[in-house]
Amino acid sequence: MYKIGFIGMGNMASALMTGIVKSGYLKAEDICGADISEQACINAKKRGHMVFENNHEVIKHSNLVIIAVKPQVLENVIGEVHDDLKNKAVMSIALGYDFEKYEKLLDASTRHLTIMPNTPVEVCEGMLLLEAKHSLKEDEYQFIVDMLNHIGSTEVLPSHLMNVGGALSGCGPAYLYLVIEGLADGAVKNGLPRAAAYKLASQTVLGAGKMQLETGLHPGILKDNVTSPGGSTIRGVKALEDAKVRSAFIEAVDKAC
Repeated sequence: MYKIGFIGMGNMASALMTGIVKSGYLKAEDICGADISEQACINAKKRGHMVFENNHEVIKHSNLVIIAVKPQVLENVIGEVHDDLKNKAVMSIALGYDFEKYEKLLDASTRHLTIMPNTPVEVCEGMLLLEAKHSLKEDEYQFIVDMLNHIGSTEVLPSHLMNVGGALSGCGPAYLYLVIEGLADGAVKNGLPRAAAYKLASQTVLGAGKMQLETGLHPGILKDNVTSPGGSTIRGVKALEDAKVRSAFIEAVDKAC
C-alpha cells in the first residue's frame, strides 16, 4: 500500500508531492497518483512516484486519498469513484468544497477533511488551512497534521472562514510575486543587475515575513523601526501610500473572496 495517493497531479498537487518528499516526511515511492494529463504523469514518474492508469487503482493502493482535481470536474470524478472511496480516508484540496458539500457527495463511511494549501509548500514554506470540521479518525488526522507541518505552517479555521483564509494565503503568493517583481524593477531602473535585484527583493520579503512571525510585533511597529525621520524609507513609504498600495491589497483579497 502507498501511504498517500493523488487523484489529480496538477500544479498544486505537484507542489505538495515535491514538498513532502523534500521535507523527508515520506519517500517518493510512498506516493502514487493518476491524472488525465500525460505530461503530469510523466513529471510524476520523473520524481519517482508510482503512476496508475486510473483513479480506481490509486484508491485501491492508498491509505490516504488526496482529491486534487479542478472544482469544475470534481463532482463527476467523485461520482465515478464513489464506491471505491467507501471506508477510505480522504483529504481534499479542491477550492470551494467544504465538509458539508462532501457529506452530500461521499458515502457515509468515507472519512474526510478539506484543506487549502499554497504553492510555497514545494519549498517547505507553505501556509496550509485545515477546516475544523472533519470526520477522520484521530490517527488519520494526526498523520495529516504532522505531514503538513513538515511542509509549512498550519492553521485550523471554521468552515465559514476557509474561503477568506484561502483568498489571503492561497492567492497571496501571486500578489507577493508582483511585489518582488516591482521592487526588483525599481532597483534595475537604478542600475542593479536583474539577478541581484530578484535575490535582494525575494530575501527581503522572506526575511520581513519571518521577522513578523517570530517577534509577533504589529507590522506597523516593524515598519516604524525601519523609517528614520526624513530618511529614504519614509519617502518610499509615502510613494506607496500615494499609490494606495494598502487599499489595492485589501481590494485584491476582497475580490478573491
